[in-house]
Amino acid sequence: MIWWTFNRHGCMDKSKDTHANERFEEALSRTGARDPREYYRERLKELRTANPDAYRSAVQYYDEALLPSLADSDVDPVDAWWEYGRRIAQLSVDGRTVEIDPSGRSHSYARPTPHDRMVLHLPDGTKGRALVVGLPTELSSAQMASYDLLVAGKQKLRNQDTPER
Repeated sequence: MIWWTFNRHGCMDKSKDTHANERFEEALSRTGARDPREYYRERLKELRTANPDAYRSAVQYYDEALLPSLADSDVDPVDAWWEYGRRIAQLSVDGRTVEIDPSGRSHSYARPTPHDRMVLHLPDGTKGRALVVGLPTELSSAQMASYDLLVAGKQKLRNQDTPER
């Protein structure tokens, strides 16, 4: 799906979006990272209803920061999109963004984020579940456990093959 922007005359401007999407698709193929755009779209729909000013800020960031950054060949498109996802999460709820490495250890969010890390935005206090910013191609068992608890709210461990005694 292509994201559309409008130029200063109110006409659809497909060229920036097309270039941005092409670079991102190539980066996804090259890195094997998961495409977060559908999740971001859902978050934006929620934001548009819950907080129209925050929604406008997210759209402005998309137009004025994300798209121009993707024109720069030195910018990692996956990293740029994850930063946009972090921005959407911050506009949705106060909190902090962390990276979860494959061993399950949490790290402060710092760009560029290695693509094997899961990036979550953790709400302050008890304001709800963690918001996904970025996911690696495959979650390690430790990352899956973190996801289940922090994002999905599951308090049971997944069934795993247990060795016979």
